[in-house]
Amino acid sequence: MRAVVTGATSGIGEAIAAKLAERGTVVLVGRDDGRLRDAAARIERAAPGADLVLERADLALVKEVRALAERLPAADVVVSNAAVITDLDDRTAEGLQTLLAVNHLAPYLLLRLLAERIGQRRARFVIVGADPVALARVPVDLDDLESGRLRVPDPDMLPFAAYGRTKNMNAMFGYELARRLTTITVTAAHPGIIAGTRLGRNSRGALKRLADELKLTAPGSEVGADTPVWLATSSEVDGQTGGFYVERRLTPTAEHTTDRARCERLWRESAQLVGISNG
Repeated sequence: MRAVVTGATSGIGEAIAAKLAERGTVVLVGRDDGRLRDAAARIERAAPGADLVLERADLALVKEVRALAERLPAADVVVSNAAVITDLDDRTAEGLQTLLAVNHLAPYLLLRLLAERIGQRRARFVIVGADPVALARVPVDLDDLESGRLRVPDPDMLPFAAYGRTKNMNAMFGYELARRLTTITVTAAHPGIIAGTRLGRNSRGALKRLADELKLTAPGSEVGADTPVWLATSSEVDGQTGGFYVERRLTPTAEHTTDRARCERLWRESAQLVGISNG
């Protein structure tokens, strides 16, 4: 088995990569060479003899996502895990909002390009999402993908609410991708509320206090890796495409994430933003 894991240099992504390394070659994708080497060393200590390939790519940049897709060999498993929480006005060198670019546009483009490479072979794509119950309260505004009109009672929590919208985009994309692919099993998962994910590293105020509290009470990354790894490897979900899972259980998500017209529109809008066909 050859697997690709994005956001693999810490937290849930590293834990997923470590588990998959027990089964075959794992490509670790991260944006910093030093952190990639450190993560690889930790995984190798946990799984001696692990066959690891390190791929540096800044997933905030469309050009680097494209280049990554061209470098990667056809994989059996791809786990899209990379995510950030940033201020809404943070923008990439390409002019895109960083939050939207990393959390939604990068997996959208990468998985579409890799699906073309895989062709008619059987494979699995796993998208790491977030809590469908909480996300039911923050539907994606298809006229405002950057959440510029989003308002919350505490401004410090605005990046977190906008992050939630991008996680709803992940679910919507997963459903639409599953409808369009025939041999690749596409699933998504909520890993749970997990400590040590580095999502809150740029937070402040109420959001930072929440992140600090989670460090004390939430379970570790190995717990968060369980359902994504299960979806990537278990025979129980072989061919069971288009599902969203929580604690290994198929779980419904909000109607605004499953509506076919909304999912198709997000697909089209995303294609335009990254410069790819609507097909």
